[in-house]
Amino acid sequence: MTNDLVRLKIVSNELEAEMVRSLLSTAGIESLQRYTDFGAGAVDGMPSGGGPREILVHAGDLDAARELVGSE
Repeated sequence: MTNDLVRLKIVSNELEAEMVRSLLSTAGIESLQRYTDFGAGAVDGMPSGGGPREILVHAGDLDAARELVGSE
């Protein structure tokens, strides 16, 4: 993926992120997920396996991805 990535959605954990990515993949839309600082401080700065993740897609796929997952 190149630098034209945009945030599609923030989800609450890795499992939810992978479910969204699976849906996108079935429609031929590439995506990735990464930790977000959206909930910074929620666990007192201690790393955990969970926590909010953001789903990123190519800017050109954003509208189609939003249709699939219902993002604003």
